[in-house]
Amino acid sequence: MLPQSIEWISERKILKLLDQRKLPGEVAFSLCKNSEDIAQAIENMTVRGAPAIGVAAAYGTVLAALEGRQAFFAAVERLSATRPTAVHLFWTLEKMKKCAAETPDSEIYAALEKKAAELLNEDIEINRAIGKYGADLLPDNAEVITHCNAGAIATCGYGTALGVLRAAREQGKRIKIYADETRPRLQGARLTAWELLEDGFDVTLITDSMAAFLMSQRKIDAVLVGADRVARNGDTANKIGTYSLAVAAKHHKVPFYAAVPFSTIDTDCEDGSRIPIEERSIEEVVKINGKLAAPEGVKVWNPAFDVTPAELIDGIITEKGVVRVPCDLKNLWRKQNEN
Repeated sequence: MLPQSIEWISERKILKLLDQRKLPGEVAFSLCKNSEDIAQAIENMTVRGAPAIGVAAAYGTVLAALEGRQAFFAAVERLSATRPTAVHLFWTLEKMKKCAAETPDSEIYAALEKKAAELLNEDIEINRAIGKYGADLLPDNAEVITHCNAGAIATCGYGTALGVLRAAREQGKRIKIYADETRPRLQGARLTAWELLEDGFDVTLITDSMAAFLMSQRKIDAVLVGADRVARNGDTANKIGTYSLAVAAKHHKVPFYAAVPFSTIDTDCEDGSRIPIEERSIEEVVKINGKLAAPEGVKVWNPAFDVTPAELIDGIITEKGVVRVPCDLKNLWRKQNEN
């Protein structure tokens, strides 16, 4: 049974986070007692995955509100600076700011706590809806490649891309999954392979460089990934390595899907060139398990994400249905909000 990725302990005013840095060797938890604890947990990737980051940040503002409205706004600013690429973080913080603006000082903590709980529960419901729409795209006995980790532990439960696989199995379909290891932080090897094994899936781990050859050797029915931000034209930012996987999928005529909450669509971002890409420490590349795997002093470029052009994407699976791209997602967003 998978552990909860995020748990709010109301009576103790503590956010309990699954420490994803220690998986798969150890299931451990981090107890966050203030907003700075949560900001650091996001930055050091104790908690990761766009939906999980967003809800963790929401609880960061709840804890800050214990010290008053000024502390709340300081926490919003601090949490906004933790990870620049995932738009869900900023969407969630805007929800919390709106809630605070509509609430008197004497009630702000209770109102924000209620709003954060709503966002947590809503995330699970959204993931299940994404799963249902996505599962309909997969045949029985499907063979699927996934990249990074877009599962229950990257969300508040169930998962986006991996939620599609869960929903397909709930429909009675048999699914075989190939999980890219996802260098340099190995989220596919450490997290996805572990999560799927824990849930009893048929999963095979491959290195990132094996995916294209696998497509040439096996009948792969789909590539299924999550995403951290989708631009207005459908360009999609996801974990580094996704772009090359999409290129290989297009060459081999394998459908490529991104599974995301609708809130991941950034209608203010014209295209992928406008998406801010986080760059991380050189240590992630030159060291494996704390040991040097490259010559000391070598130059390193370590973008955490890349952008897959819309023309390489067959569909974006959301809780509102499957969006075919390229298209103007801003108009679609407007229509959905009017309904």
